[in-house]
Amino acid sequence: MSFLDPAAKPAPKKPKTRGPVKHVGTGVAEALEVIFSDTYRELRPRAPMPSWDIRFYRFAHVNNTIRLREGKIYARLSDVLQAAPESVLRAIAHILLAKLYRKPVSPLASARFRRHVNSESVSRHAEHIRQSRGHKRLLGAQGETYDLNEVFDSLNRQFFHGLMGRPILTWSGHAARRILGHYDAAHNTIVISKIFDRPRTPRYAIEYLVYHEMLHLKHPVKLRGSQRCIHPPAFQQEERAFPELAAARAYLKRL
Repeated sequence: MSFLDPAAKPAPKKPKTRGPVKHVGTGVAEALEVIFSDTYRELRPRAPMPSWDIRFYRFAHVNNTIRLREGKIYARLSDVLQAAPESVLRAIAHILLAKLYRKPVSPLASARFRRHVNSESVSRHAEHIRQSRGHKRLLGAQGETYDLNEVFDSLNRQFFHGLMGRPILTWSGHAARRILGHYDAAHNTIVISKIFDRPRTPRYAIEYLVYHEMLHLKHPVKLRGSQRCIHPPAFQQEERAFPELAAARAYLKRL
């Protein structure tokens, strides 16, 4: 770079490696600091170099976080990524620092990160981590108004010939309006927001939410290149078979 801050300490040269990040004579923290320092200088060539606190952390999911406090940058990377190639770690550093300083995120860095995280080996490892570390607050299927087990069994007979194995069904711990329902494959659980567990909620709205998540159970997420295919054509076709689809979607939009 031609506009380095004279007061800034030059970043060490990058080692050429395609495997997990390794720097001779340095530990993991120092190696991560080199990567983040290099990336910081690329994004902010004339800014003073901050101090760093970068570590791998035992998240329950593949999370990466960053924050700036009193001139020091704290970054926490999922320990699922400890064996990631250096190119992936540099992509993560770019994404986190770009977001922190409101810079455009490189499509190449985003694609490289997604491709690694969505790979079969990393996805399998992440799923194991979610199962072993994740905790779900389960309120049970029997709500004050609706019994999710009964709704599931009715839909199972109507649309799946009664052949779909029943997962754990539960109302959410709070009345969420953003995430109305989801299927958690790691815990084989369908969660529906308890905002719908009230007498004025039409049954078709509950049935649609449960039916939608049952389709996720039937059609697992698949990869197309580096992209996750969440609602494949077969999923969408079966969803259109729900008799009161339009009415249910209209009701959900009014929340």
